[in-house]
Amino acid sequence: MPVFNKESKLSDVILHDPSVIQVVNRFDIYLGVGDSTIRNACESHGIDEDLFLAIINTYLNRTYIPSGIEGKVNLKGVLDYLEKTDRYYISALLPNIERHFALLLSKSDSDGGRSNLFLLKQFFLEVKEEMSASIESDLEFWFPLLRQGDWGLPEREEGRKPYDRHMLEEKLSDLINFFVIHLRGEYDRNLCVAVVSALATLEKDIQQNNRIRERILKPLCQG
Repeated sequence: MPVFNKESKLSDVILHDPSVIQVVNRFDIYLGVGDSTIRNACESHGIDEDLFLAIINTYLNRTYIPSGIEGKVNLKGVLDYLEKTDRYYISALLPNIERHFALLLSKSDSDGGRSNLFLLKQFFLEVKEEMSASIESDLEFWFPLLRQGDWGLPEREEGRKPYDRHMLEEKLSDLINFFVIHLRGEYDRNLCVAVVSALATLEKDIQQNNRIRERILKPLCQG
């Protein structure tokens, strides 16, 4: 897996793994990047290069561990990125999955109890509720706290456990596995693919952003 630097072409980064488009978008950079290097793109958009590279490389490379980020990467920039990520989940990804689920159910045969799609949707709604609560905790409690520099607050406050979204990864993985292994009944195959693809996109993005939380955010807060 390559490690990108300031002279890497941004188009090469995107073509290497198109899932990074949503990360680049969170920096207000959109497709049509031309031959710009990461340095050029960051300069023209007023983005901190070290922050951009730390996030991009950590997101794309599961073995990459950024070094020397204390005093080099801006905490506020990391929080801004993660806040945009949270808001994207709430405004786009979760509603998109729910819409596809509703269409899938409307075009599937549930007669005779053969289909278990309704149960799978209920499982998704439970995951959505848990994820929404986690995002609310980020936006209303943890991110404002960290912007004030109060990382050391004890975690004794009920319901305020920061950053651990591995359980969400596991539940989304379970949901995808149920589709693949245990789905029953008659259903619209194209809509089913759309639902599973959207779930896989969400699972992957959460997993990769968990790395950013663990390898960039936590060291900055604890340094």
